[in-house]
Amino acid sequence: MVHELSGAAIAGTGHAVPERVVTNFDLEKMVDTSDEWIRTRTGIRERRVADENTATSDLAVAAAREALDMAGMAPSDLDLIVVATVTPDMLFPSTACLVQDRLGAAHAAAFDLSAGCSGFVYALATAAQFIQTGAYSNALVVGAETLSKITDWQDRSTCVLFGDGAGAVVLKAAPAGKGLVSFVLGADGSGKDKLRLPAGGSRLPASAETVAQRQHYIQMCGHDVFRFAVRVLGEATREALEKAGLGLNQLDFFVPHQANVRIIDAAVERLELPKEKVIVNVDRFGNTSAASVAIALDEAVRSGRIQPGQVVAMTGFGAGLTWASAVFRW
Repeated sequence: MVHELSGAAIAGTGHAVPERVVTNFDLEKMVDTSDEWIRTRTGIRERRVADENTATSDLAVAAAREALDMAGMAPSDLDLIVVATVTPDMLFPSTACLVQDRLGAAHAAAFDLSAGCSGFVYALATAAQFIQTGAYSNALVVGAETLSKITDWQDRSTCVLFGDGAGAVVLKAAPAGKGLVSFVLGADGSGKDKLRLPAGGSRLPASAETVAQRQHYIQMCGHDVFRFAVRVLGEATREALEKAGLGLNQLDFFVPHQANVRIIDAAVERLELPKEKVIVNVDRFGNTSAASVAIALDEAVRSGRIQPGQVVAMTGFGAGLTWASAVFRW
């Protein structure tokens, strides 16, 4: 007998960011840059930066608790935890296992997913499959990063971009056709050198030499990533909507990865979307990688902008190179 797929709907959202705010004026004192230069090229005014005692799992747990509260669920009810991150507390065990333990979600399976800034949408699509096939009834999906830990604060081209934070959602089984309607996942490994952290893995294990060469910090070919992002942000969103049998005119809200307001504006222009349909908070948080879409989504839900029955598209792009888009009927 063929199992009929169920729906996977978002029942709760949450986010957490560090208390410390680092403004563009603060960065002017650290590197050769200016508030005007940063704002005109990125749209970023400030970002949140974790202190030395705050790790990725700390922010993930705080965001997860908010999402569970909104969903009216106890951690013990969870079947699965997926954490999307490129800044895990450690290489192993997974950050998801640390989150599981802190929450007290004793019955949940747990694993991490690494897809760069596309990670949260990748994780959403992955977790939804467990629910749609009937294997699990629910899942906690978290995008969490402490990028400040791997940011080269001497590199003015990258240190102005990134911030720390976490966003989470609870997925629950729903009637077929509700929740996740379609998704698109993609990758182009030939762009692996465009955005990377070279050392610390099996190719270049940590050594005095790799530390001295500053290879444990983010390296990015900004111009190439910009061109890739503008193209793929629009293409992936269109493809996901087409798979859902929907037109752009039926899209109520677009939640893009919050990397750079110029990238978002260029993609929105290509999609011919009204700006009031686009969720943007990059000015206050910077690029929080896998956390960015989830944080923006939570703010839109809690402010009442996103309402039941509306169509929401979430699209990310990042290291890999990767891209991902998911369409939900709220």
